[in-house]
Amino acid sequence: MFRTALRNVLAHKARLLMTVLAVMLGVAFVSGTLVFTDTLGNALRNQSAKSYDDVAVAVTTYADQRDEKTSGITAATLEKIQGLDGVGTATGRVSGFAGVADPDGRLIGNGWSNTGGNYFPGKNGKDSAYTFVDGTGPAAADRIALDKETAKKGEYHVGDRVRVATNGPVKEYVLSGVFTTEDGAVNAGGSLVLFDTEVAQKLYLKPGVFQDANVSAAPGVSAEKLLAEVKPLLPKDAQAKTGQALADQQAKDIEAGLSGLNGMLLAFAGIALFVGVFLIANTFTMLVAQRTKELALMRAVGASRRQVKRSVLLEAAVVGVVASVIGFAIGLALAIGLRSAMGLFGGKIPAGPLIVSPTAVLAAFGVGVLITVLAAWLPARRAAKIPPVAAMSSVHATATVKSLVVRNSIGAVLTLLGGAAIVAGAAKSGSSGRTVIAVGAFLTLIGVIVLIPLLSRPVIALVRPLLKRLFGVSGKLAAQNAVRNPRRTGATASALAIGLTLVTGISVLGVTLGQAVDRMTTDNIKADYMVSMASGGPLDESALTALRKADGVSAISPQQATSLEIKGDYHSASAVSPGDVQQLFTLPAVSGSLDALGKGEIAVDKKTAKSNGWKTGDTLRVKFDDEKKGELKVGAVFEGNEMLSPILVPKNVADAHGSMSYIREIWLKTDGGATEANEQALVKALGDNPGMSIMDRQDIRDMFGGSVNLAMNIMYGLLAMALIIAVLGVVNTLAMSVFERQQEIGMLRAIGLDRGRVKRMIRLEAVVISLFGAVVGVVLGMFLGWAIGQTLSSEIPEYALVIPWDRIAVFLVLAGIVGVLAALWPARSAAKLNMLTAIKTE
Repeated sequence: MFRTALRNVLAHKARLLMTVLAVMLGVAFVSGTLVFTDTLGNALRNQSAKSYDDVAVAVTTYADQRDEKTSGITAATLEKIQGLDGVGTATGRVSGFAGVADPDGRLIGNGWSNTGGNYFPGKNGKDSAYTFVDGTGPAAADRIALDKETAKKGEYHVGDRVRVATNGPVKEYVLSGVFTTEDGAVNAGGSLVLFDTEVAQKLYLKPGVFQDANVSAAPGVSAEKLLAEVKPLLPKDAQAKTGQALADQQAKDIEAGLSGLNGMLLAFAGIALFVGVFLIANTFTMLVAQRTKELALMRAVGASRRQVKRSVLLEAAVVGVVASVIGFAIGLALAIGLRSAMGLFGGKIPAGPLIVSPTAVLAAFGVGVLITVLAAWLPARRAAKIPPVAAMSSVHATATVKSLVVRNSIGAVLTLLGGAAIVAGAAKSGSSGRTVIAVGAFLTLIGVIVLIPLLSRPVIALVRPLLKRLFGVSGKLAAQNAVRNPRRTGATASALAIGLTLVTGISVLGVTLGQAVDRMTTDNIKADYMVSMASGGPLDESALTALRKADGVSAISPQQATSLEIKGDYHSASAVSPGDVQQLFTLPAVSGSLDALGKGEIAVDKKTAKSNGWKTGDTLRVKFDDEKKGELKVGAVFEGNEMLSPILVPKNVADAHGSMSYIREIWLKTDGGATEANEQALVKALGDNPGMSIMDRQDIRDMFGGSVNLAMNIMYGLLAMALIIAVLGVVNTLAMSVFERQQEIGMLRAIGLDRGRVKRMIRLEAVVISLFGAVVGVVLGMFLGWAIGQTLSSEIPEYALVIPWDRIAVFLVLAGIVGVLAALWPARSAAKLNMLTAIKTE
């Protein structure tokens, strides 16, 4: 039986090709994901550990230039640490945002990972954290050093003048050196600027104070002993850990961060393999049907049912092993490709070997072989039931409607239960509702897959008259062939239905959310421009002063973060410019007037006012950021605006009670609207600062909607593999169908059906099956998109369901094209059949 199984695999190589491809793609995705994330995790862990090689104790504070409550590590404290017995060196660190301009004035890097720090030379005149490849570290206030990648991108050399933006005005420095570093921000595509220590302290904290410190141990001194001696010298807000403990914690954080990426990619690999199950099961079902006589003869000469079943499963196992070997090799190539691709997008994975773990190998081969064997189990079971008497007949048994009764009953129950769960989940809000929908979606999908053979007959019957009218005999035969074997049609259509369900659901949800975000920005904003820091940090007060003087500015207001404590509860507030804020944002008053801001009063949005029982004219006792108490009068209640906090406070009131302003954005309206001339005037007012971002309304819309579009495109890309496997299923089904119907096709040719009509018949059959699966998937996808959207409606203002009919039409057209392309090879094979040879075929 073992030899028979191997012989059957070799005898049906072409017919098993599509199965091998389906399993191969799924295994490649699984192995590629595991190898890539293992490699990335290992490289990041090694980088993290390397940065703590010489650190016995790491001291961390949360000192901030804008928070006087945090003390940081003073130079005196650092000297005390340096004076301890057993301390090798004590290095103080301070850091913040620093953006480097290229020769054209554009920011080098991506903003959030553009950092600046201090160069802290030891007794030997060098800072051990950096290795200089050219020049030296900055030793004067007008000197800086750049990391090698940033210097290369900006085409800077030692001695050149470099424009650097921090939170304040842009300044020019002389480049004193270029260095290499294992800093994670640089590897993420950012930049690192080193300043003289005194300069960095003034820029990011205050003179003589550090945020962090790294302490190395003298030979023979343990990190734990040093930690115990260092701790008593530190301020209360400082934390101290051994370098090893910190490295271990970062390793855990890296692993946790990668687990989400790993899980998402493996989920899509699972979808692809689930789709592949239908292709595999279809293939083995057809192979068993074609070998009815052979299997029956085996039973007649003494083979038991168990042996026949084992023989078919062994064939599946061989196919699974072959596909897994090829898929694993492709997965390794995929992992290497992903690693290289990160570099193209500005990321840089630290140097390190490709990690192929036993888990990745076992998972890839286990999944490949297990999925194939499980998918072949039902066909193997049917093969074992073939009676020996079947060897006396050359007629293959065909499925009857009666044989589908039990299957249809189960499918109907699952579909009803799943649909009820989806509707129940849609009635809830938040993650709990989405969990119920996920369970319901799974049940519905399984139920519809079970019901698809039953659904195929009435649905395809609807288009049969149209096919006959448009394509004559070819159309009529195509429609009949599509429902001749409901199970086969159902299995083939199911693969496409699963892919289209997910794609349509994502499209409905993505377009709906995108338009909600778009409405949120266009309906809430009147301003022509928004100015912010590229790093996402706060703007300096000097930027607001400079922009007030810019040519053409007609209205300007900061969105300055502050807070008010009222009756023990903290409420976020936006400090704004009275009079101008109404010209920049849509703020319809429910009661009172926004002009009250000019009198030192506050405005509260309707939802906050209602939940707290406030109304226009009320006087509220508040505690400000500086802990001082006072009274503020509610001058207006307005409809909420997503761009602002629930409470609006005049800027002068907030400034009187805050040590430093935290300006998130500055909003402006200009004469003549958003024009190139107005934008250049703003750029000039800001001193051509590369660290600041100036966005018009369209840029703002793109910023808010960009994440939705990016997520949709990523989803489409990941689901593409499942759709490719579904296409392979259509090709496989048609190829097998042509092989089974050789005698029938020969007879049709003999009675006058020419080759062109034979090709058309096969192509139309493929299109009918593909469109049937696509229609089922589109309907399910819209239903799921609606349900998930309902759980988000309470969280997203301006939410309204949008059905992207244009995209759905594209999906259906693509499904038809898929059918045509999938039928190319089978149709050509059918048309080339010799009619006399085909008629003699059993």
